[in-house]
Amino acid sequence: KRRIWRCTSRGSARVKAAEDWKGDLYMFKGLKGLFGGKEKAVVGAPVSGRAIPMSQVNDPTFSQEILGKGVAIIPDKGRIVAPIDGTVTMVFDTKHAISMQGESGVELIIHVGIDTVELKGQYFTALVNAGAQVSKGTPLLEFDMEKIKAAGYDVVTPVIVCNTPNFPDMTVKSGMDVREGDTVIELN
Repeated sequence: KRRIWRCTSRGSARVKAAEDWKGDLYMFKGLKGLFGGKEKAVVGAPVSGRAIPMSQVNDPTFSQEILGKGVAIIPDKGRIVAPIDGTVTMVFDTKHAISMQGESGVELIIHVGIDTVELKGQYFTALVNAGAQVSKGTPLLEFDMEKIKAAGYDVVTPVIVCNTPNFPDMTVKSGMDVREGDTVIELN
């Protein structure tokens, strides 16, 4: 790519074309990746419990990963925390689900339970609003797990990467007990 330089009437100040700066930035990022400089972005567990593969969730929307790939957690308490640093993009009116966008560009949905939308917000308390900037570990949502179960609903909590194609080498960790913040998804 050829460099474009221009002189100004005030002297010999040289101005590099914006396209060249962009090209240099991409080249630098590529070199950084070749030499191991790229950090993996991670998604932490938004709730403590047992991490299971999405294929074990009793709902085809999640088990067939129609919304995206991810992991599900069988919670052992009724609190959801931010699994990443980022922005809360939506708190569903029924408070059973929250979506976020991370600084790495990842787009997540945290969905508490199966068919819990039918509860119309009963037993759920949102602790943040859409637009909130949050850090990993910030409490987002509380729910009364026992009352939800007593009403006949499964509380398994899928954590879905909605823009899965942007992370072709994503690694999901399941088959283990996790605490809030433990890495459950690595994004590459």
